Amino acid sequence: MAADSGDAQPVSTTFEVPSSTPMVTLLGVRDEYLRLIESSVTTQIDVRGTSITITGHHGEVAFTQRVFDELLALLQSGHELSTDVVRRSIGMMRQDRHQRPADVLSINILSRRGRSIRPKTIGQKEYVDAIDAHTIVFGIGPAGTGKTYLAMAKAVQALQSKQVNRIILTRPAVEAGERLGFLPGSLSEKIDPYLRPLYDALHDMIDPESIPRLMEAGTIEVAPLAYMRGRSLNDAFIILDEAQNTTAEQMKMFLTRLGFGSKIVVTGDTTQVDLPGGQQSGLRIVRDILDGVDDIGFRELTSQDVVRHRLVGEIVDAYARHDARGRQDQRGQREDRGRRQA
Repeated sequence: MAADSGDAQPVSTTFEVPSSTPMVTLLGVRDEYLRLIESSVTTQIDVRGTSITITGHHGEVAFTQRVFDELLALLQSGHELSTDVVRRSIGMMRQDRHQRPADVLSINILSRRGRSIRPKTIGQKEYVDAIDAHTIVFGIGPAGTGKTYLAMAKAVQALQSKQVNRIILTRPAVEAGERLGFLPGSLSEKIDPYLRPLYDALHDMIDPESIPRLMEAGTIEVAPLAYMRGRSLNDAFIILDEAQNTTAEQMKMFLTRLGFGSKIVVTGDTTQVDLPGGQQSGLRIVRDILDGVDDIGFRELTSQDVVRHRLVGEIVDAYARHDARGRQDQRGQREDRGRRQA
């Protein structure tokens, strides 16, 4: 990509890629990583053998050099590059010039069958750090940001390291409502569809053959939120998922189940409330209620933290813009009515 035109004199810098790093692992097959970098910066990048020359304005040359340095650091730490990793690394550095992708993407929460579960964005790293630092953490954000998955990984890590004796996973079965009693099957079969996403995440992190045994022993419990009432949950890692579908009373009931030696993570998306009859979401108001209470952390995840298909983040942003326009139109209509009535 050609360097920016302007008054500042272009500068150049050249560096050598270490012989221990094959160029294809850094630049990608058919230079796909190189092309991605070129499309993300306003510098000219020339590759000759193992030498890379960057030309452009000083600040952007320094940024491009830093991109290559971070990608090399990832490779040297044993991390494989991909278009997703390269794109996220550049995004992190644009978002926060002090943040090192090598520090974020190399954190290993859990490993199973050669697959590692790691935070993939700055927001996800801050969320994981908050879980380590606080007894109660709220992870709030749109679909695909890893709220539940990372919380589950931290729960399994805590169980394996004997920080807790059991994992308790719960969700409100709001969608069933009063129809729950009319669904076929036993109570367990009725509520299973609402808890299935939690089972699916567990199967990614624990040997599926051991899950029934752990559940039978009470080491892992997956249950609807209503089952939490009247209990005191000690020495447990407790996850409340889809918390936007709790009422204020249910949220209070759940949070006061906290026992000694336990940790709570509450996850949800305040833009996806399914409560009937216009009931107020407990997740929407809990921050105002608990603001300033020690040892409780709130982390907001955004479209930049979406780790599904790239389009998911763009869809989240598009809906947010649409909702903002709708709120602005409503305000305008109220103001018009007020002026007509005046």
